[in-house]
Formats: sequence, C-alpha cells, structure tokens
Amino acid sequence: MGKTLFEKVWDAHVVAEDPGAPTVLYIDVQLIHEVTSPQAFTMLRELGLKVRRPDRTFATMDHAIPTRDVDISLWPSDAATQVTALRQNCADFGVTLFDIADEVQGIVHVVGPEMGIT
Repeated sequence: MGKTLFEKVWDAHVVAEDPGAPTVLYIDVQLIHEVTSPQAFTMLRELGLKVRRPDRTFATMDHAIPTRDVDISLWPSDAATQVTALRQNCADFGVTLFDIADEVQGIVHVVGPEMGIT
C-alpha cells in the first residue's frame, strides 16, 4: 500500500531514527509570532547564535494585537512590548516580518498556507 501524504512529508524530513528515542526531524520552515518568540531570540543572543535559516523563518503578529486599527500607544502595554520586540528581533536577525500594515499579515497558522510557504 502507498504512503499517506503525512508519511511522505515525515520521511522526507527524518534526520535520525534510533530505537527508543524520538525521531529527529529537519524543520524546513518556521512560523513565529509576537508572544513566544522573544524567549527564543533572547536565547539566541545569550548563546551568540544566529537564526539558522532566516530565509525560511517568517513572523506575523496575531496573538496580542487588536482586531481593528488602533494606535499602538492605546494597546495594553504587554501587547505593545511584544510587537515592538518582534519588530526589532526580525530586523536584528534578518527574519521576514508580515507586519500589522502588511496586506498578508494574519493568523500565523493561516499565513503559511495562504502564502504558499507551508
């Protein structure tokens, strides 16, 4: 019997398989957002590392931003801080950012398929 689409994609990304250990997969695209990415960028800085594939890493804001156009100074402070940090981190690490005013900005889980990234 043939392989499912999932099995084909999985098999194409296997780096290592050892009995009793989790399979190591190559992650060929990363989609990030404003809420959890600051911790990752902080760790990269602390370790003196770069984003390995900035050309395959894409960011959008979708968790803490208002659903309508509101000046950032009126946002809750945590949201404004997260958005400001994501903008700076993307600039510092060369990551493509679909910013708030970008026509393709949207839900991180939807932007990838809509843009043909995933």
